[in-house]
Amino acid sequence: MVLNYIWIAFFIIAFVVALIKLVFLGDFDVFPAMMDSTFSSSKTAFEISLGLTGVLALWLGIMKIGEKGGVVSVFARALSPVFTRLFPDIPKGHPVTGSIFMNIAANMLGLDNAATPLGLKAMEQLQELNKKKDTASNPMIMFLVLNTSGLTLIPVSIMVYRVQLGAAQPTDIFIPILLATFFSTLAGIIATSLYQRINLLNRTLLFTLGGACALIAAIIWGFSQMDGDTMNKVSTTVANILLMTIIVGFILSGVRKKVNVYDAFIEGAKDGFSTAVRIIPYLVAILVGIGVFRASGAMDMLIDGIKWGVEATGMNSDFVAALPTALMKPLSGSGARGMMVDAMTTYGADSFVGRLSCVFQGSTDTTFYILAVYFGSVGIRYTRHAVACGLLADLAGVIAAIAICYMFFG
Repeated sequence: MVLNYIWIAFFIIAFVVALIKLVFLGDFDVFPAMMDSTFSSSKTAFEISLGLTGVLALWLGIMKIGEKGGVVSVFARALSPVFTRLFPDIPKGHPVTGSIFMNIAANMLGLDNAATPLGLKAMEQLQELNKKKDTASNPMIMFLVLNTSGLTLIPVSIMVYRVQLGAAQPTDIFIPILLATFFSTLAGIIATSLYQRINLLNRTLLFTLGGACALIAAIIWGFSQMDGDTMNKVSTTVANILLMTIIVGFILSGVRKKVNVYDAFIEGAKDGFSTAVRIIPYLVAILVGIGVFRASGAMDMLIDGIKWGVEATGMNSDFVAALPTALMKPLSGSGARGMMVDAMTTYGADSFVGRLSCVFQGSTDTTFYILAVYFGSVGIRYTRHAVACGLLADLAGVIAAIAICYMFFG
């Protein structure tokens, strides 16, 4: 519903701005430019969706091998001590733990569309444990916040978009997204734990969160000792090594379990193809709306207004042009994806704005969309503190993304 209003607003505001420019400024080119943008944006949306097909098929196929090879169950057992403390109301050994992990794993791999079916399954299982069927339970809210905080290990789809739009090093945003999404997730966990009075000072959580913080601090310190070129080379190399390690590791796990890895891959890849096809109309719709909005001059007016306000405070305003992605992300993943693509198309995939837009896209998730879809699927009407905690996680991710991008690319 929210995206519906945003999409309508794009066209109405664009039409009003173009009409004002025509009547008062004599700009006869604005309406032809808007119509041209509808065709070019539609073509761009289809080409991007087509390019996603192969990569989604690849990674969903690899994930299916990992699932059948037992990697997922290994991770689930390893995370069980942490999960039992973050979700104290879930009985130990309940099947929902595996579903939650699978959903988080899909999000960590940047496979947003693949994560949704797994998340809906987890929400149905959580609803079975819920005593008040119209009210969100504590485990539901913690699960939703972990989703909205957007914990991303491998931003596959974002890197594919960068390939499609000509980035010299498509993986150079890997480490920045990893760092930014960590701060987003940490903020979400802390905020939700405070609301739910979950004790984060127990040994297991302190060791886990403390160890993660120490690791992230070490990464930030290590990269801060490098110059820009070395930083990009190292982060790109690490990203590629991790990606290849995961692929080979999943395949070897399948071989060890005597799984027909080829058939498992094909089974998962079929889902990747159907997922890529499903997003075409959504991407066309949002890119056309954004294209018309930008062609009318309304986007420039919005950005210039924010830029003026930032500069009035004496701050560096280079990040402002990427803010539309950050502002759209809590509302719509496809909308933010469109903003990200638009930023890379307009400013360049390797520009500061293009890269920051990618980090914004990867550091948080679609808070309102996730709440609407996941809670709506099980009939939850009262969401309690889910929105507040989700938005706090989003804010932390945005602030972290800006700071980290200045460190890496500024």
